[in-house]
Amino acid sequence: MSYIIAFLRTLFVILIVVVLSACDPVPESSTEVASQPFESTYNPPTTSSFLIEHATVLTGKGKQLNDASVLVEKGVIKSVGNNLYAPANVIRYNADGQWVTPGLIDVHSHLGVYPSPAIESSEDGNEMTAPVTAEVWAEHSVWTQDPGMPLALAGGVTTFQVLPGSGNLIGGRGVTLKNVYARSVQGMKFPGAPHSLKMACGENPKRVYGERGQAPSTRMGNVAGYRKVWIRATAYRKKWDDYLAAIGAGQELDEPERDLQLDTLAEVLRGNILVHNHCYRAEEMMIMIDIAKEFDYKISTFHHAIEAYKIADVLAKENICSAMWADWWGFKHEAFDHVRENAAMVNKAGACAIIHSDSDIGIQHLNQEAAKAMAAGNKSGLALQPKDAIAWITSNAAQAIGIAEKTGVIEEGKMADLVIWSGNPFSVYSKTNKVFIDGRLVFDRSDDSKKTVSDFELGILAPEGERR
Repeated sequence: MSYIIAFLRTLFVILIVVVLSACDPVPESSTEVASQPFESTYNPPTTSSFLIEHATVLTGKGKQLNDASVLVEKGVIKSVGNNLYAPANVIRYNADGQWVTPGLIDVHSHLGVYPSPAIESSEDGNEMTAPVTAEVWAEHSVWTQDPGMPLALAGGVTTFQVLPGSGNLIGGRGVTLKNVYARSVQGMKFPGAPHSLKMACGENPKRVYGERGQAPSTRMGNVAGYRKVWIRATAYRKKWDDYLAAIGAGQELDEPERDLQLDTLAEVLRGNILVHNHCYRAEEMMIMIDIAKEFDYKISTFHHAIEAYKIADVLAKENICSAMWADWWGFKHEAFDHVRENAAMVNKAGACAIIHSDSDIGIQHLNQEAAKAMAAGNKSGLALQPKDAIAWITSNAAQAIGIAEKTGVIEEGKMADLVIWSGNPFSVYSKTNKVFIDGRLVFDRSDDSKKTVSDFELGILAPEGERR
């Protein structure tokens, strides 16, 4: 009898493992010891080869190809162009009359850390307990069941960067995620993508702490706060670099004490973490550039860069991206001096222009936000075309978050993160028909089984056509 019970117990455990494994569309691996804390476990599934043919293709690198095809093998773009050869047994998608773009990328999202439903108990994006909280990581707050994620996917967004909020001078690390469902945030983390450091200048930190009677309470207090902590980080980095060099030379020394806050900042100084700086006003962006030069770190991107158009030539020279809204402005004083031609003017100067959302709604129609910015530029005579503006939500965005070698462009060797649109993606009448991530069909407007629903919504939303 005891043997039968033991057998049944074993069978039950195997069944549970199989069921749990089937719950994850994206395989995760927990058997390997992570070389770094919280390393990505995202592992693209094996996919069938397919050919998208007879499409208008926007490559993301300034080219529009008419009546073109995209061949995908093993989750990677094999080739793109006209009259491509494909094996006879390959899956074919006839995209006649449709457009194909790279998967859209949002560099400024708070999905998962300010999820839906928007209630206080789930607001986890701002650790406003000190002006500098570089020790916190946004990924440790991400709720992977956020219903906003599949809604963004239905809008063509395949990758997004989740940032801490802007209440602090330095708010912590951001993380880049693939827009796939996983039970853990590690199962969503974009493999090899660098962390970001969220910094904020201007009104937010001085208001948050000034209202508490703390420092900083002025913009000059902000700058002093940055400089103080970068001085500490520089000394900390040197201490650890000297220690590691000595150990490498065979010396025996006591290991220095670790500081989580300074660990992050030292990695910025080493060039391993990218700085994403919330900053509206032109003169403040110039000051932040000066601080970066003083402490020898690089700013990747200014976010909400309302006045980027005023210093577009400087941004081009310094190779700093600007993540902008199409037409959000005027909601506070530092957001007042906006022009709708902002992104187009930055682009015209040869700088890296990006349209971002900072919104769980805006991320659902990022293509239309880019379309508004393109239209404003064209109204001013800047002669932009879809092949130009698509970079603002694909390749330029990929550059800003350090993944341009892997995605953001339709070319050989890149991840097959692709969107098939019903028409020109810069038309308000166009919708996403199909979305692929690493060659896997994750959204299909014509197939309800390929319309992802958040785990949180299961049992809440009735199937289409039914009433609850």
